[in-house]
Amino acid sequence: MQFKHLLYLSPLFLYACQLPTNQAKVIQTTVSDSVSVCHVGAIPSRFAPQDRNLVQYGGTGKDGVKMVFIQGGTFKMGSNSFPDAQPIHDVVVSSFYMDEHEVTNRQFAAFVKATGYVTLAERPLDPKEFPDADPAMLVPGSAVFTPVSDATSLSDHLQWWSYVPGANWKQPEGPERTIKGREDHPVTQLAYQDAEAYAKWVGKRLPTEAEWEYAAKAGKHVNETYYWGTEKKEKGRWLANIYQGEFPKQNSKEDGFETTAPVKSFPSNAWGLYDLEGNVWEWCSDYYKADYYATSPKTNPKGPAESHDPQEPGMVKRVQRGGSFLCNDQYCERYKAGSRGKGEVNSPTNNVGFRCVQDIKQ
Repeated sequence: MQFKHLLYLSPLFLYACQLPTNQAKVIQTTVSDSVSVCHVGAIPSRFAPQDRNLVQYGGTGKDGVKMVFIQGGTFKMGSNSFPDAQPIHDVVVSSFYMDEHEVTNRQFAAFVKATGYVTLAERPLDPKEFPDADPAMLVPGSAVFTPVSDATSLSDHLQWWSYVPGANWKQPEGPERTIKGREDHPVTQLAYQDAEAYAKWVGKRLPTEAEWEYAAKAGKHVNETYYWGTEKKEKGRWLANIYQGEFPKQNSKEDGFETTAPVKSFPSNAWGLYDLEGNVWEWCSDYYKADYYATSPKTNPKGPAESHDPQEPGMVKRVQRGGSFLCNDQYCERYKAGSRGKGEVNSPTNNVGFRCVQDIKQ
């Protein structure tokens, strides 16, 4: 049974990467105009309400993950390479704790076992959202990246994104491959509400966009291309899990990984935080708004009151940061320092995860 045509049944929208740097000044207004989409979400769209019953679990979970104390301070936020990351501006961030790595499959499995939580990708689809579709085809699943050897151009993202029945956090690429042996890889296929539910369970929260970038810059970044510096590799060694080769045809896996890597596989930054570039995109708590930096508060900004993406005005999006294993300079540059990603809140895929932060107790 073919499910790929479900991609066309709901509004398609851009996610995370937008345009390469040399083309980013042309703000696109439709998906068909875009020349660089490294991820497409809401495939198909699910407008299921969040499970508010999880409130009872708030703060009761334990994950045992090392958290790094991030001393508050002032930094330059943004990047001149991406229109929605301008202007570069001074931001003051208060002290907080941050998980040293992305939340893993092992951690999320403990959450599910303790609470019985069912992720968005595992829930049935609402036939009302797809009046023209065969009801038998509306089964739980999610979007999965699949290499395409005969891709004709980079403008048609539907060539390499497919709706896969049964794809969810336990089997990110579909039923034929589970997370067995990948317990320490970052958990993926999570909608925003799934990540938020986990964070509440362990008594934490998702980071703000400002907190995330402040931690990634680690008190030393000025205007380098990458959070770690100016060179992509150090003594011939890759410093992040990104895409090598010709996208989307062949990943040469020079960094050792085709999809996700176990957390902490690459060097930490100066503050002891891992995988802040590449591996998986990370949900942040801020709504996404392309021109937010022009008016954002100087101290502890928490994002705009509502979402607005000029490329897809009707979609509710949250900020995502850090890039994923699909990012490279040929196609998706949004893993670079100061750049911003975005994702529709009901759109899990196999290259999106998260990490948590925690406030300093008074």
